[in-house]
Amino acid sequence: MKEFIVDARNFDKVLITTAIESGADAIIVPEDKLDLAKKLGRVKFICACKDGSLSDDFVIVKIENKQDEEKAASIAKSGKKVIVETTDWTIIPLENLIAQSDNIYTFVKNQEEAETAIGILEKGVKGIVVNTKDINQIKKISNVVKQQSEKLNLVKAKVVSITPVGMGDRVAVDTTSLLKRGEGMLVGNSSAGMIFVHAETEESPYVASRPFRVNAGAVHMYTRVPGGKTVYLCELSAGKEVMVYDTEGNGRVVYVGRAKVERRPMLLIEAEYEGKKLSAVLQNAETIRVVGADGSLISVVDLKVGDEILGYVEEAGRHFGMKVEETIIEK
Repeated sequence: MKEFIVDARNFDKVLITTAIESGADAIIVPEDKLDLAKKLGRVKFICACKDGSLSDDFVIVKIENKQDEEKAASIAKSGKKVIVETTDWTIIPLENLIAQSDNIYTFVKNQEEAETAIGILEKGVKGIVVNTKDINQIKKISNVVKQQSEKLNLVKAKVVSITPVGMGDRVAVDTTSLLKRGEGMLVGNSSAGMIFVHAETEESPYVASRPFRVNAGAVHMYTRVPGGKTVYLCELSAGKEVMVYDTEGNGRVVYVGRAKVERRPMLLIEAEYEGKKLSAVLQNAETIRVVGADGSLISVVDLKVGDEILGYVEEAGRHFGMKVEETIIEK
């Protein structure tokens, strides 16, 4: 997810409060006002010193010509976090800078500029720094950043086997968000082939809906987190970030409120797509649903060999959760 920073060097308390309430990742405040700022809320503060420098390895570079661009690129390559400033967005060589470094941030004044900065070269800037006195724009820009989607190409995989595998420890992920019909998590015995498990948004004759929950499956499985990374389900705990997706493959970040590990009867579900294997170990219960190729919800107790379900496949292997191009065989 892109970093959402608000420039409050003018130390406007209303602006700072709005930034905190809007979920800002950090707020820039004058160094001599830091103690006062900390009383307004618990958030990361970046100090602006009297000489114009910033704390936390941030550097503001004003770009007016090619030499300034080269200076910004050089600083970014050294590991510093460069915030690009200019009087005219049409002359910002953001594309050139983003192509050279992942440490590029930029000032924005409104929602439109934020959307442009996030979308440049598809990957966009690392973060945006909001420089406005309009608290409504802060809220709008927050929505742009926080709701930014990771887009995956989901596939329609054919179920080839469904096998009871006895008792196992499974993880029910209770998020701090209300998930909608059509949303769920991607889980898999391998990160290279994952199955879409739907959130518990549906009423059941046996239990009330739990729209904040995804009964994600066995503790050993992978699931996706921000930044294109994966973690084991057993690693999820309160406060951790996790990705949820809709049936079109649009992802968003939610936070874990609780991860419940309980011993339950389990099913191994295996599917194939163009010769690639997808598999997951899910709880054997009526309330656990996968998603059919037509978007319908299918309980695992009703799932049949030959059914097509939604999943995700990727080519690269994983090393400590990071995608890498190497040969990894998982059986």
